[in-house]
Amino acid sequence: MSIVIDSHIPYLVEAVRTEWPHIDICPMEPEQMTAETVREADVLVVRTRTHVNEALLSGSKVRMVCTATIGFDHIDTAYCESHGIRWMSCPGCNAQAVCDYIEEALNEFYHLSPLTSHLSIGIVGVGHVGSLVAKMAERRGMQVLLNDPPKKIGVSLDEIAQKCDIITFHVPLDATTFHLCDEAFLRQCRSGALIINAARGGVVDEQALLRSGHPYILDTWENEPAIDEAVLANASLASMHIAGYSVEGKRNASQMCLDAIAEHFNLPKITLHPSPLTNQGDSAPGWLMRVSKQLKAHPKQFESLRKTYPLR
Repeated sequence: MSIVIDSHIPYLVEAVRTEWPHIDICPMEPEQMTAETVREADVLVVRTRTHVNEALLSGSKVRMVCTATIGFDHIDTAYCESHGIRWMSCPGCNAQAVCDYIEEALNEFYHLSPLTSHLSIGIVGVGHVGSLVAKMAERRGMQVLLNDPPKKIGVSLDEIAQKCDIITFHVPLDATTFHLCDEAFLRQCRSGALIINAARGGVVDEQALLRSGHPYILDTWENEPAIDEAVLANASLASMHIAGYSVEGKRNASQMCLDAIAEHFNLPKITLHPSPLTNQGDSAPGWLMRVSKQLKAHPKQFESLRKTYPLR
């Protein structure tokens, strides 16, 4: 049995080599994953940088695809299902990390800690991340409005736009959420409303956002890693799709992938032990401003900065 894994997913290679020594595990860079290199693999473990579709999978032995991410819009799920390939994502794995990112973003933007209670926040998408953001905002004394039509939660998008000082998006990217934050939505927003996107790039129409004059904070971008440098330059704070990059978030995702592989192939369960999971990165107050300055100084290094970002 063979597993091809994105080399930037931590803990898995060592765990598999120790606990499942009969399995061949091959770590590689995302750009190295091609139809030829994955042809003999039984399992792929990927991140958002790998587009898993017919071009990659056709003619391969792949029976399972795991993405160590919450989102799965980079996987052609219909193709997988029609060809008997099981796929799984890791919902909620890094939800706390993204919530912490939003809190840090608000602290840095408003230069206030704790935030004053007069601010109102609209949370679009009340899943694993959005629900944590709501609790955080309530704890900080903010007025919270929620919007999640599929879950039948909260108020309309129009009301969010008209009443909120801060609007943050936490929805998956699909046909219903593409450019959910568009020119019409932004025109309804109150003057100076802060827009935050740490969900998926296509959720926000970046050109409309740039034209709108609203302040904004972006972690996810359209056309990553070839991001629009004008959009970057005008961002109040910016980062390279690392909102969920925490030690615990990465461990959770790796564990969920291991659990799914063990279940599907009837293998002994592997438990990742917390002992090696020590914080590596900068988590001192002001860390997001430091990340933002680095990205703005080196916009063409988006992908390399993301790859080398030390888990906080």
